[in-house]
Amino acid sequence: MKSFLSKSALSFLGLLMVLCYSCAPKEEVVARPAEEPKVIEAKQPEIKPVETKPVETKPVETKPVETKPVIAEEKPKEQPVAEKPAEPSNIVAKIGDYTITREELEKKLTSELRTRPDTYIKQGSAAAAKEVLLKMIAEKAMIIEGRKQNYLEDEATKSKINQFREGMLVRLLFQTELQEKIKASESEIDEKIKTDPKLNRARAKEMLERDKATKLINELYDELCKKLGVRKLRDNFPKAVQIHQRLLMESRELEKLVFIRKTQVNELPPEEKNIVLATYDNGKIILKDWFDTLCQRSPPSRPKDLHTVNGVEKLLDRVMRTPVFVAEAKLRGLDKDENFVRQVRNEEDKTLLRKVISTKYEEVKKPTKEEIIPYFNKNKEKFRTPETVRIDQIWCQDLKTARKVKEELSSGKDFKSVKQEHSLAKKEKALSTSAGREGMFFDDLWKGEPNEIVGPVKGLYRNGFKWRIVKILEKKPGKAREFSSGMEREVQNRMRSEEREAILAQYRKELLEKYSYEIYSERITDIDPLKIP
Repeated sequence: MKSFLSKSALSFLGLLMVLCYSCAPKEEVVARPAEEPKVIEAKQPEIKPVETKPVETKPVETKPVETKPVIAEEKPKEQPVAEKPAEPSNIVAKIGDYTITREELEKKLTSELRTRPDTYIKQGSAAAAKEVLLKMIAEKAMIIEGRKQNYLEDEATKSKINQFREGMLVRLLFQTELQEKIKASESEIDEKIKTDPKLNRARAKEMLERDKATKLINELYDELCKKLGVRKLRDNFPKAVQIHQRLLMESRELEKLVFIRKTQVNELPPEEKNIVLATYDNGKIILKDWFDTLCQRSPPSRPKDLHTVNGVEKLLDRVMRTPVFVAEAKLRGLDKDENFVRQVRNEEDKTLLRKVISTKYEEVKKPTKEEIIPYFNKNKEKFRTPETVRIDQIWCQDLKTARKVKEELSSGKDFKSVKQEHSLAKKEKALSTSAGREGMFFDDLWKGEPNEIVGPVKGLYRNGFKWRIVKILEKKPGKAREFSSGMEREVQNRMRSEEREAILAQYRKELLEKYSYEIYSERITDIDPLKIP
C-alpha cells in the first residue's frame, strides 16, 4: 500500500480517524487445525546453496517433478497433484502456513547477539543461528496454538484487532479517494504565501493539503450518509443519557476519580449494550459502540455534555464516521486488497503471540519475602553494581577506514579532528557504557586503560555492527552490594524474570515436539552478523 500523502496530511487523517472511530460489526476469525505431531529437519531437493556441509539434515521423502518436452499437437501428460514445488532459496524454515526467511533470521540473530551473546560465544555462529531459528519456529507454533485456543475470540482482543482492521480500511479509502484531489499546485502555494509572506513553501503546502483533506473528507462523509441511508434513532438517546449517568454514579461510589471505565461498559447487560442509536445499509451502531469510542478518549478530554440528548448526538456523529467509511471501503472491495489482508493477519499474529506469552507468564507467582533473601545470598554476583567505562569513539565505515583512523591517531593527530573527518556519528558525545549495553564487546573496552586508544574493535551501531576506534577516558569497577529493604522489588523482578524465561523455554520445547516443521540447514551455516567488512 503506497503512501502518497504528505506527512502532515497523513497525521491529520490519522487524527481524524481516531476521533471518528467506533466498532463496526465484528468479523469472525477461524482457528486453523493443528498438524499431526511430527518433527522433520529436511534438506530441500534440487536446491544448490552455498557449498557448505549441511548441519544434520534429513531428506524429505518427495520426488522432484519430472517433465518432458511437449511435442506439437500432443497433449502433455498430467503432473501428479501430490508434487510439492521447491521453496524459494531464501526460506530457511517452515511450520504450518508460516515460513521464515534468511533475512528475518539474520535480523533476529543480530538482535539476540545484542542482548544474549552467550550462545554465539560458546558455540559459534552456526549453532547460534540454529538456536535462534528454533525460537522463531516456536513463536510461530505459539501463534498456531493461540488460534487453536481461540484467543482471538476474547472480547478485548477482538475489539483491538477490529479497531486495527477498520483503521486500515479507512486509511486505504482515504488514500484511494484523495490521491489526486489533495495535492496542492504550485500556483495554489504561491497564492497562499501571498496571504502570509512569513510562510515557507513546505508549510504553505502542508496547510493547503490539511484544509483540502478536511473539506473532502466531510464532503465524502455527507455523500456516503445519503448513499448508505444513515438514520439516527433519536428515541433511544434518552436511554443513553440515563445509562451514562448511572455508570458515572457507580464510578463515583467505587473510585475517587469519576469517569466511566471500559470494564463497566463490558459488564452492561446485553439489552443495554445492544440499544441501537443509528442504522445504515447492512449495519447499525449500538450503545456499546458509543461507549467504546468514549472510553478511547482520556477522561479529561471527554465531552462534558453527555448528560444531555444533544451531547449524546454530538458524540454519535463522531462515532458514526468510521463505520460509514468502512462500509464504503468494503463496497469498493478494499478489504480484499492483498496488502491489507496481509497486514491484518500480521497484526493478529503479533497480538496472538503477546497473548500466549502473557498467559504463560501468569503461571509465575510473585516470590514471597521468605524466598527473596536466600535467593539474593545465593546470587550476589547478579546484583553487583556494573563495571562502567567512559569512552569517546569513532565509528568507521569499514575495517580499512578503522585502520587508517588508528594510524592517524598513532601519528599524533587530534582525536576530535579525526572524529570529525571520519566518524559516521560526528555529533556523538563521550558516554559511559557497561556490559549491559555493549554485550559481548564490553571485554574489549575493559581491557583498555584511561587515555589508551583501543581498536579497531567491533561494536553495536544502530541496528547492526560496525568497526570503531575507542578512546578510554575513565574506568569504574563494579561493587558488591549487601541486601537492603530497598532492593526487595529488584530481587523479586529478577526472580520472576528467570522463572518466566524457564517456563517459556519449556513451553517452546513442548510446542516443537507437538508441531511438525522443516529446517533447511544448508541455508543457515554461513550466517554470521559479525562478518562485517
